[in-house]
Amino acid sequence: MTPRHDGRRLVPPYLATAGRTQPTRNTLDRLTLLTATTGRVPDGLESAPLRLATLVHGGALSLAEASAHLGLPVSILRVLVADLVDAGHLSARAPIPAAEQLDPQFLERVLSGLRSIR
Repeated sequence: MTPRHDGRRLVPPYLATAGRTQPTRNTLDRLTLLTATTGRVPDGLESAPLRLATLVHGGALSLAEASAHLGLPVSILRVLVADLVDAGHLSARAPIPAAEQLDPQFLERVLSGLRSIR
């Protein structure tokens, strides 16, 4: 079969989720960190979940990064991730919150104190 030249896929991405559009959990966002729960890629997965599980076994990735690597929309990936988390193949963790900003005046006093030690 010859590939299409207009950039569109032959199979729409929503077919990777069997037509489902809602994940089983609503805690997944673009910055959710995905990690593998086992040392090997699980057997018996379909194409898209298998590609995702293989990708995450290379190290932790955010959901947005995995979406970009696989060329699938984030909405589709949320469904796939939820299924793999429910099956125990992946672990999804909320992103690390941004560190609190320190007071610039406090940092200046610390820097001044360190300079005076010399």
